[in-house]
Amino acid sequence: MSAKILAYPTPERRFLIIEDEKDLAELVQLQLRDLSAECIKCHCGSEGLALALAQQWDLILLDLRLPGMDGLDVCRELRAKGITTPVLMLTSRATELDRVLGLELGADDYLTKPFSSLELVARVKALLRRAAMHQTPAPNSVDNLLHVGDVLIDSQQRRVEVRGQNIDCTAKEFDLLRYFVSNPGKVFRRMDLLQEVWGYGHDGYEHTVNSHINRLRAKIERDPSQPKYILTVWGVGYKFQEAL
Repeated sequence: MSAKILAYPTPERRFLIIEDEKDLAELVQLQLRDLSAECIKCHCGSEGLALALAQQWDLILLDLRLPGMDGLDVCRELRAKGITTPVLMLTSRATELDRVLGLELGADDYLTKPFSSLELVARVKALLRRAAMHQTPAPNSVDNLLHVGDVLIDSQQRRVEVRGQNIDCTAKEFDLLRYFVSNPGKVFRRMDLLQEVWGYGHDGYEHTVNSHINRLRAKIERDPSQPKYILTVWGVGYKFQEAL
């Protein structure tokens, strides 16, 4: 009798796990293989950064405390270089300051150790769904360009132009601005924006939205103290001006 050849499905996704606790990294790798993913792990920040920059990934799981270069520095460097891959930050720290700082530097979600496999997989699936929803449209799509006043957003190239000048935005700043411009005149609570743009309701982190809006105003408004595009609706939240 001839031997049976077992055909294993080709992984559909690639995850990078940057975690210095080797047992935990191995456990996370095993838990995420069920998501049809190839999981590569490393145990220090500088190596993780090099891998994240050198290859394409669908998700990066990033420990906050890493030898040599910590997770916040890795996340900051990734976003500064325009890497928009979703980042799930893992940490044993549970303070609000650490969580807010991670989110403001560009992390997409935050998971505090110890965590269950069910919670890990649920968070990863949520991030993947959000990433799929924010994928850029196909070339020549009529939805490629969004234009309000002097603000032009090219979703295909993830480019922002204001008064004819290219504006450098972080991944979350771009997503937030595109969401605003796609819904002109609609008023959003801070928690609405956290849910829609960050993809997860982070209770108590509304000031993360405030800080991103302040940075966007500094980049797109002629006078950030008297904004004409991103308007504050007192007692409620924010809205983007319908037309100028």
